[in-house]
Amino acid sequence: MKTQDRYLMFVRWSEEDRGYVGYCPDLFPAGGVCHGATPVEAYAKLCEIVEDTVATAEQNGISLPPPATRPMRELEAVG
Repeated sequence: MKTQDRYLMFVRWSEEDRGYVGYCPDLFPAGGVCHGATPVEAYAKLCEIVEDTVATAEQNGISLPPPATRPMRELEAVG
């Protein structure tokens, strides 16, 4: 598994931006880092940004934050 694949990445619609916004909370906690007219376009840009960030950090000996964010799951009620 590549280092960048360990980080949660997702895209969601933004009414404010009137487009899709890409997020990777562990690497970019301040918010969205790219936009796209479609979710596929935004996700492709996001993957490029995350890959470049990881490669640059590794080349320069910069430690990355540990991947900690996980998607939420609905829990089924027991009983």
